[in-house]
Amino acid sequence: MDFTFTEEQLAAAEAARGVFAGVAPDAVPSPALTTGAVAECFDRELWDRLAGADLLSLLLGEEYGGAGLDAIALCLALRESAKVLARVPLLEHSAALAALQRYGTPEVRDRLAARAGRGELVLTVAASGRTGHDPAELAVTARRDGDGWVLDGVQTAVPWAYDAGLVLVPARTEADRSVLALVAPGGEGDASGVAAGATAGVTVAEQVSTSGERLGELRLASARVAGRDVVTAEGAWEWLRELLVTGTCALALGLGERVLRMTGEYAGKREQFGHPIATFQAVAVQAADRYIDLRAMEATLWQAAWRIASGAAGALPAAGDVAVAKIWAAEGVRRVVQTAQHLHGGFGADTEYVLHRYHAWAKQVELALGGAGVHEEALGELLATHPLG
Repeated sequence: MDFTFTEEQLAAAEAARGVFAGVAPDAVPSPALTTGAVAECFDRELWDRLAGADLLSLLLGEEYGGAGLDAIALCLALRESAKVLARVPLLEHSAALAALQRYGTPEVRDRLAARAGRGELVLTVAASGRTGHDPAELAVTARRDGDGWVLDGVQTAVPWAYDAGLVLVPARTEADRSVLALVAPGGEGDASGVAAGATAGVTVAEQVSTSGERLGELRLASARVAGRDVVTAEGAWEWLRELLVTGTCALALGLGERVLRMTGEYAGKREQFGHPIATFQAVAVQAADRYIDLRAMEATLWQAAWRIASGAAGALPAAGDVAVAKIWAAEGVRRVVQTAQHLHGGFGADTEYVLHRYHAWAKQVELALGGAGVHEEALGELLATHPLG
């Protein structure tokens, strides 16, 4: 497989590097020293710079002012964002926007796409289910009621729930089909006044992530949603979930690459017995193992992103490649940060040094949308139903 990037994809990565170049990963209080969230909202100044660089509309069609690129370009940008722990809903916003463009009604696209592409309207996705372990689409029920739908249930750990103007919520119908409903949590994410107030029957309770970010438990009690704001197309939720998981793998890769670089720089300067510890065989072997982890994470990431972007057929559905990528991402990023902590010694746990922040983010990314065990089980089920020749 040739994973050579196109000029447009490389341009997106270069633009992302330029935007994220001046971002400080320690610009907010340390999650280790904060009992609540490290900040009330995401980095809006950075969000505006992303919008100015057209990085919020990478997957949006040119007719809506977007670049018309694909999942690979998005993952390249996400990879750069993770290197500086960028506190913006780039993944959730981009994935939700792409799903609405691909599966939403023309009315929804015309009403929301251009505004979201400019960053005026912030989108997010409720993808964690009721507990963070069960399928998200089973956490909320959706039933027809006249021209609209009525939603009931709870979605936990919704990222940027207090900042988003609209949340894309997966739900299950009485006919055992998945739909995606747009609900307004009543946050401050709508800079242009698109969504006037919260959807009736929707409340948000504060939660805090491992990385210290503010999450929300989205509670829906007979929440009524207009029919035009519910995506009923077959496969919409599955496609969106695969894109979200793949984007999470890109975050893990970027974070792991930055941590391994930090470790190499530290090991090259830290001396014991008159020599840099990087020259010790035990240190070099551990660093080499983590480098191998990162290369495996990278190869499986681009395979999954390519399957989503191209729609190409394979021995397994694209979900199989996504599962493999997440298994490597979850286990790989955990091993990278653990080795980094070990090789840094006590210095790695110093709250005045940035490494502990990467450790907290790595744990969040490892478990987001399912840890390695969850995706190993999913891969096993795919292999059972699609036996390889």
